[in-house]
Amino acid sequence: MNIVHVVENLNRGGLERMVIDLVTMQQRQGHRCRVVCLFEAGALAHELDAQGIPVHACGKRRGPDLRALLRLRRALATPATEVLHTHNAVAHYHAVWASTGLGIGRVVNTRHGMGANRNSRRREGLYRRALARTDAVALVCAAARDDAMRRGIVPPGKACVVPNGIRVEQFLSASPDHRARLRERLALPPQARLIGSVGRLNWTKDQANLIRAFAVVRQRVADVVLLLIGDGELRAELEQLAAATMPGGSVRFLGDRSDVRELLPGLDLFALSSLSEGYSMALLEACASALPIVATAVGGNGEIVREGVNGKLVPAADAEALAAAMIALLEAPATAQELGAHGRAWVEAEGSLERMAARYESLYRGEREPAGA
Repeated sequence: MNIVHVVENLNRGGLERMVIDLVTMQQRQGHRCRVVCLFEAGALAHELDAQGIPVHACGKRRGPDLRALLRLRRALATPATEVLHTHNAVAHYHAVWASTGLGIGRVVNTRHGMGANRNSRRREGLYRRALARTDAVALVCAAARDDAMRRGIVPPGKACVVPNGIRVEQFLSASPDHRARLRERLALPPQARLIGSVGRLNWTKDQANLIRAFAVVRQRVADVVLLLIGDGELRAELEQLAAATMPGGSVRFLGDRSDVRELLPGLDLFALSSLSEGYSMALLEACASALPIVATAVGGNGEIVREGVNGKLVPAADAEALAAAMIALLEAPATAQELGAHGRAWVEAEGSLERMAARYESLYRGEREPAGA
């Protein structure tokens, strides 16, 4: 099949990582793949360039941009696209507009989150109109599917669930050796306990609540350090909060990293404080690294983190509950290790890239699970 994926860009993030991994696997399976970026190509585009997978950037400007739409149309037309796979709302309705009259055989859209956006009314209206020319919409978790149908965004006849998958084999399980090496690398004491979180520093991920919860943890657990991996518009504000709450540098901001897979197995605990999530790639990667997890009970988090099996779930925006859960696991290392092992076993069985790619190929061929599955 000649498959074209359309995204906003390939900057670092869970959606972008999923697209790169999926396209790479599809190409290896014999499909002809391209990626079209509505805006800039992005920081991760070089990974596909290195494999000879074409990446086109349309350079869209803010507001209506006819030139960008024409670039997108040319990218879809030459060579002719058989399967158009778009990612999230903005990329979808632009691609549907640009493909008018091209005779594309199958149009599939993936919604990667729960649609948590403060100014989304116009975007969702445009998206709904584009669904008239869409064959299937993949939601990344059952919670997102149910929410999209309840709000009337996606018709039940077009909604299905395709959970994200990762390259599980590329992740190493947490171990004392990995922990020792990470502490040495970060110039931390050998006895330091490390809590890590991966995600963009924005309002949705709510790292401010994680920092407040961590301040409570430090009162109970000695030599504990919080590592925030990622960057974003709230970095300066979060750095100020950390400095005001806990002078002494016990919160480390590691920024945007390309070595997350090497950092994760050195942690003692993974925490995710999001106010909204779809099907978190960060949680899948934490499972693959055999880490115990504390996460907020939002979106699809409860479909990855099962209470008492591979971690703990807490209410969103509840610093006290988040702190209590982290303290409980830090004070019970044997239990934490058992939870991490269960997470690794689960993601090997259910969260692999191969499983996700097979589900998408079924969608491309017109086979799909019913909305209630």
